[in-house]
Amino acid sequence: MSEAASEELGYEQARDRLVEVVRELETGGLSLEQSLALWEKGEKLAKVCERHLEGARERIEAALASVEDETGNDQ
Repeated sequence: MSEAASEELGYEQARDRLVEVVRELETGGLSLEQSLALWEKGEKLAKVCERHLEGARERIEAALASVEDETGNDQ
């Protein structure tokens, strides 16, 4: 999976693919090279998930700040 392709994934898609990568790694039986490639893929997917979660966190914080501003202005 290219980095550009993984960045286009939604949170749920990236999370599901990351779960698959972890399962494959836990199953074992892979060569060192295959394991490293899967680990690198998992790292990229984890970063995609982190970016989505950070974006969601920022949206929530902005919404909360907006509500606080509105309630603060009414008093």
